[in-house]
Amino acid sequence: MTSVAEVDVTSLLITPDTPVGYMLQSLKKKATIQLMGSRLWGRFNPNHWDPEYAASTGLKAPIQTGEMSSAYLAEMCVNHFGAQMFRNARIVCKYIGSTLAGETITTHGVVREKTPKGNGFRFTVDIWCDNDAGEKKTVGWVEVDVGV
Repeated sequence: MTSVAEVDVTSLLITPDTPVGYMLQSLKKKATIQLMGSRLWGRFNPNHWDPEYAASTGLKAPIQTGEMSSAYLAEMCVNHFGAQMFRNARIVCKYIGSTLAGETITTHGVVREKTPKGNGFRFTVDIWCDNDAGEKKTVGWVEVDVGV
């Protein structure tokens, strides 16, 4: 599992010189029922933390809320864009598959476009999460100004 403490994030920062095709460093996160059932994430719905209830609704296991995958993607983006993620950036995600308790989720990102803007660029990055079997769970994109 990668955490911010284990990564020198200054070496990851995207600059105006970063090329199209650049791959963001992935994060790995494990879907744990303890987090899935916290008040912050899913406590209101037992499908997110109760194995028996989830089974009674036809699920193989409790499922993570979509917000958790979005948070993992946002963390990856902050590692690469720093404070720029909080200035006129936009992140768009779509949840396309359930993340089950116990799965390990990996984030991914690839710079798709680099459009001149002011003194810098507007970067568009395709982002997604998948599990160890390569099944995509969340897909989307992020736009961030760098050097503007």
